[in-house]
Amino acid sequence: MTKRSAEHNTFAIERVYRAEPEQVFALWTTKQQKLRWFGMPDDPNYTLDFKVGGEEHSKGGPPDGVVYSFDAVYRDIVPNERIVYHYTMDAGDDRISVSVTTVEFVADGSGTKLTYTEQGVFLDGLDTAAQREEGTTQLLEALGRAL
Repeated sequence: MTKRSAEHNTFAIERVYRAEPEQVFALWTTKQQKLRWFGMPDDPNYTLDFKVGGEEHSKGGPPDGVVYSFDAVYRDIVPNERIVYHYTMDAGDDRISVSVTTVEFVADGSGTKLTYTEQGVFLDGLDTAAQREEGTTQLLEALGRAL
């Protein structure tokens, strides 16, 4: 029998981008824009319905490797200021985490300060907050390149 565990953790990542909040926020709002920096751009099943109550789904992974699934629901959207969503991550048939995420966009001089805060429950030792923070850092770097 698998030993069950639940690790609760919160992390925050801050980035300053040389773009207005409207430009940074826009990269989260449509499938075309988000695929420029998020996840697997070759995922034919990727969906994004960016509205309160809307869902986002992505599934993929390395050839002959574990298939990861990201399933999110948007709970609060304040254009150009804030996005709040919750999501689950699965590896194959195993649920590896459940998280609530807040993304804040604040004008900072001639750019935007983005603060990404995730409150997660990492399950059964299949994922950790440190791994998630590292992956999220890479995604936010890709967001910067997309700007």
